[in-house]
Amino acid sequence: MSNRLRYLGLALLVGAAVALAPVRAADISEPHILVAKPELGEFYRRSVLFVKPIGNGQHIGFIINRPTPVTLARLFPDHAPSRKITDPVYLGGPMHADTIFAIVHRDGNPGGRSMPLFDDMFLAVEVDVVDRIIEKAPAHARFFAGLVAWQPGELDQEVRNGFWYLADPDPELVFRKSYDGLWEEMVRKSAGAI
Repeated sequence: MSNRLRYLGLALLVGAAVALAPVRAADISEPHILVAKPELGEFYRRSVLFVKPIGNGQHIGFIINRPTPVTLARLFPDHAPSRKITDPVYLGGPMHADTIFAIVHRDGNPGGRSMPLFDDMFLAVEVDVVDRIIEKAPAHARFFAGLVAWQPGELDQEVRNGFWYLADPDPELVFRKSYDGLWEEMVRKSAGAI
């Protein structure tokens, strides 16, 4: 067998091994922004999410670019502080859609079992803590109905399957005043980085 055929055979073997090797997913052990790829349909179509790992391969997240036509005033008409907030409630995700969560941007934990999400950004889950944020610091908070939760390994598999673009976490995106065009902007940035 000639050297040329040996090299060709070796090249084919290496090529096949690379093609059959499992695709490695990006590191999702830290908070990220997920951007739905254009071909992703159904519930997450044109969505941008803030995602945080919570241990054991599990993640939680909130869709940050889906404002609803509902305000806290409409949800809680008898609560005077809620009536003062004119910003919409955002649809954070399909799980616990009957629960209001607050993501707050502040120096310290807002109390209770609030979870740190990222630099000076916390998730408040307890009703009394969310109420306190509504009453005392609504300008530094975004309110979400529901969230997204991934079981161990689910998000890793979704990323590996190519459902999402990944971007660095950015509190400015979570608290942006207008989300018009955000998905398109993030897709352009993410697709250009590949």
